[in-house]
Amino acid sequence: MRMILAVAAVLYSASAFAQADKPPPMVGDKPLVQVKPKGPKAGIQEAAAKPAAAPKGKPQSIAARLQACLDLDDGTKDRLNCYDAVIAPTPKPKPPKAKGYADCRFFKEEDERLACFNGFAESIPKLPKT
Repeated sequence: MRMILAVAAVLYSASAFAQADKPPPMVGDKPLVQVKPKGPKAGIQEAAAKPAAAPKGKPQSIAARLQACLDLDDGTKDRLNCYDAVIAPTPKPKPPKAKGYADCRFFKEEDERLACFNGFAESIPKLPKT
């Protein structure tokens, strides 16, 4: 009986020494580090308009955010600001013909940009709500 206790004590102490002070895992000759995710940037949160903002935990597609802008009054600056929050404008002196909603950002005039976004946002089929 004493022999069993002695063997158990030796094995227990050996396992305790084996767990103490392990070096960090290595990649080549450098220690492996874990990178923590960065928090959301303040500029991105401020740029998102209220109707276009995604509910927490469930990201929305661009199409859904553009359709949310249709809830605002037509032809208003608020609707254009909503569209601009979804797709930031980058005006060009000679914009190409708009083939998709992303091309609307190239129009310099606000009325042209609003009309372009309205045309594409209204033509997007209604997405099922999940």
